[in-house]
Amino acid sequence: MSTLDAAIAQLASLSIKPQASVSHAATTSPASWREALSTATATPTSKMPDSYELTKTLVFKPKTAKSATPIPVVVVAREETETSSSALGKKLNLKELRLASPELLTEFFGVDKDSLSPLALTTTTFPKVLTVLDKSLTSSSSTFALHANRSDATLFLTGPEITSYLQSLQTSDVKIHEIDFEALKAEGGAAGATGATGGGATAGSAKAAAAAAQDKKEKEEAKIEGAVQIAIGVKKEVDFPNWYTSVLIKADMLDYYSVSGCYILKPWSYSIWETIQEWFNAQIKELGVENSYFPMFVSSKVLEREKNHIEGFSPEVAWVTRAGNSDLEEPIAIRPTSETAMYPYYAKWIKSYRDLPLKLNQWNSVVRWEFKSPQPFLRTREFLWQEGHTAHLTKPEADTEVRQILELYRRVYEELLAVPVIPGIKSEKEKFAGGLYTTTVEGFIPTSGRGIQGATSHCLGQNFSRPEMFNIVVEDPNDPYGNGPDGGKVYVWQNSWGLSTRTIGVMVMVHGDNQGLVLPPRVASVQVVVVPCGITVKANKKEIYERCEALAAALKKEGVRVRADMREGYTPGYKFNDWEQKGVPLRLEVGPGDIAKNQTLSVRRDTGAKVPLSLDGIASTVSKLLDTIQNDMFTKARDVYMSRLKEVTRWADVVPTLDDKCVVVMPWCEEEACEDDIKERSGKSAEPQDERAPSAGAKSLAIPFDQSRWSKIEPGKTKCPACGKDAKRWTMFGRSY
Repeated sequence: MSTLDAAIAQLASLSIKPQASVSHAATTSPASWREALSTATATPTSKMPDSYELTKTLVFKPKTAKSATPIPVVVVAREETETSSSALGKKLNLKELRLASPELLTEFFGVDKDSLSPLALTTTTFPKVLTVLDKSLTSSSSTFALHANRSDATLFLTGPEITSYLQSLQTSDVKIHEIDFEALKAEGGAAGATGATGGGATAGSAKAAAAAAQDKKEKEEAKIEGAVQIAIGVKKEVDFPNWYTSVLIKADMLDYYSVSGCYILKPWSYSIWETIQEWFNAQIKELGVENSYFPMFVSSKVLEREKNHIEGFSPEVAWVTRAGNSDLEEPIAIRPTSETAMYPYYAKWIKSYRDLPLKLNQWNSVVRWEFKSPQPFLRTREFLWQEGHTAHLTKPEADTEVRQILELYRRVYEELLAVPVIPGIKSEKEKFAGGLYTTTVEGFIPTSGRGIQGATSHCLGQNFSRPEMFNIVVEDPNDPYGNGPDGGKVYVWQNSWGLSTRTIGVMVMVHGDNQGLVLPPRVASVQVVVVPCGITVKANKKEIYERCEALAAALKKEGVRVRADMREGYTPGYKFNDWEQKGVPLRLEVGPGDIAKNQTLSVRRDTGAKVPLSLDGIASTVSKLLDTIQNDMFTKARDVYMSRLKEVTRWADVVPTLDDKCVVVMPWCEEEACEDDIKERSGKSAEPQDERAPSAGAKSLAIPFDQSRWSKIEPGKTKCPACGKDAKRWTMFGRSY
């Protein structure tokens, strides 16, 4: 039985029959829900209501003692009802109500936040939570939409029917709390007004009320008028998290999966990964790297062989413990990374210095069971990447390759994705566990002011090849008599390096706008879309369609990835919006006037600039224009990034610079204790943040290789602004993902 059918059956047992039940596209926000319902069709046995309101089901977690288990607070309300968590907490005598994590939702209800509804409350879950019902909903005769415990199915019930369902779950010990949120809001406002003259604690209430009012105002300002017709429903600069997920869904890049933290990469996004694969494969093969594949399963004995290396991954390792009805004798891990899986075989295959270098790469997925809030492409439980693992005879050989690979990563971001990055080396604290040193390309998301690690290339040194580890050893050709410290043996020098589908998320965040996705031409699966316009009669339509097809054919012959949009039943305006939200770099319009003038009207996605182009030599013209778009997108993003790198030499300027959504670049002593102190002090000084947000403390992002941008470090004179010790190099500190 489907989730939708199960929900209907659940209501039928109480003699409640929904007015309608519909399936539709998955939704991630009220705006996307309304849009999905506007095009949905009810089942044959029901009829879509003429008017309805949305509902919301929120789950809060109160602050409790560490030893206590928090009882979730479930709020069922109208979508437009203001459900202040602070006011509700005071009413229920609960401390610091905060929105519950996705893990808590899954644990209690088995659904994600976009699927949650009153129907998630059952005879099993109801006694374990505190249920709050919006009083204005209970007596309303309006029709309300609520999810059928999934984000792509909706039921329509009246307020009394929703109330009746919840009341059926009550016991003598556990009751529903009906709350008048409007009255609660008025009480909060009165308290704030009193506080304005009473000082002390009540003044704080006034400040909180003012902050809540400002928050509401900002959320209203974030909404885009007519959002049902355009790409997304909120403004990037105001509600960045919701903007990001909305863009990914509406640009048809991904869909949510039944396992939390895992996502389906649809062709529109996977094609970008294919382009990166194709380009990177060609480059590494020039360096002598060969592709291979190792199994995804790793035995617990092998995984635990290198405890220092795996320690950072251990909380995220997923284990297979059963096969069918039988418990496995030994748990098997799903790889979080492949060093421990691959290196026992490197020891087997490398028997002589003549077997070096060994350079293998694999394209695969890895699993890291993240317990933080998942974010598509950025932080997911399964993700795609490439991981290269190489072995060398000498350290100089290994050092050279580390930088060669890092340069390729820079080019992936800058030349393919038009995203600027800064190459550098990680601090000792931030380097790869078990490695000798880690190099990185660091990106930046201007809208949030956060840095983001783009890709890393590690020198592992000889840490993994020593006898106590994997014993990857050869005879030293330069020490045939065994006079050296290792008795004529060389423990190989190893590197590992990786680039993941995080690249796609970074690209979306950097280039996207309030119309949706903006794709750089080099990675767009469709670089140009041709749209027929001005069709009035049948004969006119035939001629315009033929011209569009001829134009597309000419571009395709030149190697341009082009599509002519001949879909019937859609207006040109709809097609314009559809391709804009998908980020197609260039649109070419063809109408009767264009045909008469032997031209097409070009519209750039990145700037919106409209320019007529002659059809004579159009293929060459378009190819050059796509190159211009690619270069302009990179230049714009680079200029923004560079303007947000702020040189700081006083500690007092660190947090204000971070709060201005910039990266702090300061002379640093490079001591780990100082780095810990910087993160702690900058976090404490920052404005309070939602517990779901990344840390507000600043961490070291990278020590840039190019130090020439900043003034020269003078030994003995230039001091670290955090601790006052002698500074060594300029280092980037920032909030990060």
